[in-house]
Amino acid sequence: MTQQSTSLLVGLLAGVSAALLLVSAGTPTSLSFVLFAAAALPILIAGLGWSNLSSIVAVGTAIAVIAVATTPQAALVSAVTTLAPAAWIAHLSNLGRPADEIGGPEGAVIWYPLSDIFINIVGCVCVGLVAVGLAMGYGAEFVDQLVDLFVAAIKDSNADYAPTPESLAEMKQFFLYALPAIQAAMWVMILLAGWYVATAVVRMSGRLKRPKDDLPSQLRMPRAGAIALGFGVVMSFLQGGIGLIGWTISGAVGAGFMVAGFAIAHHRTRGKPARGLLLWTAYLSSVIFTLPLAFFLLLGLFDTARTLTVTGSGPRSKT
Repeated sequence: MTQQSTSLLVGLLAGVSAALLLVSAGTPTSLSFVLFAAAALPILIAGLGWSNLSSIVAVGTAIAVIAVATTPQAALVSAVTTLAPAAWIAHLSNLGRPADEIGGPEGAVIWYPLSDIFINIVGCVCVGLVAVGLAMGYGAEFVDQLVDLFVAAIKDSNADYAPTPESLAEMKQFFLYALPAIQAAMWVMILLAGWYVATAVVRMSGRLKRPKDDLPSQLRMPRAGAIALGFGVVMSFLQGGIGLIGWTISGAVGAGFMVAGFAIAHHRTRGKPARGLLLWTAYLSSVIFTLPLAFFLLLGLFDTARTLTVTGSGPRSKT
């Protein structure tokens, strides 16, 4: 088979796999979230290990299968939130240029900066979720219905549960702004985790073009991320759709800085005797109390960088 034929075949198989994962995730089960989170993997693997053609075919195939199996609307939502971002991230990961073009060593290759891949993940999440929110008419009325269903489900399992009108109104107000931020933050981490797993899988197969990135020293948000976070926070104080978009941006970019903060913690504890204990304490305290997440967000915010991966040399360019 020719290389193009192989890319087409891999793309078709990857697209069908991604579609099956997304369609299966639509059925409420205990594994739904895992299936939904794993749906980007086939697209990423196709793009990282074969070609852009392969990932494009995979995206098109997945959209077609989902549209036939469910609805065209579901296919479009999957495309903007999962499929297209995965193909784009794979494309960026394979970008490289001769190092001597920017004054680097002759014969070496400089790869697309990991920090720029990271900010692209954040940007894809913002664009995708805002587009979906606008299309589905996310707002106070939508959240009211969602909370009413949530409360009804709790009452079915606990007949004594009877929230007051005031507490119900507060709950609806909280969910209205919290959902965009939480969903955006979670989706940034899911796409980043998918990229990490996909690169590991393709690297084991020997098909990965990009050398291994040193995440603890390289996974940082660029300075543009701080500007985006500032805009998001300012927008979140406004009413209506602009405010909801601000919460989405704040959640996505804030998650980026939090992840960068954890990467900094991994980097700065290297070689320390109690490194394992320190990191486990950091993760557990963040899960249990959530307040430490603010510390890691600030840690990432005050250590922005744009790091380069160079084949045959180390990543050490910071701006």
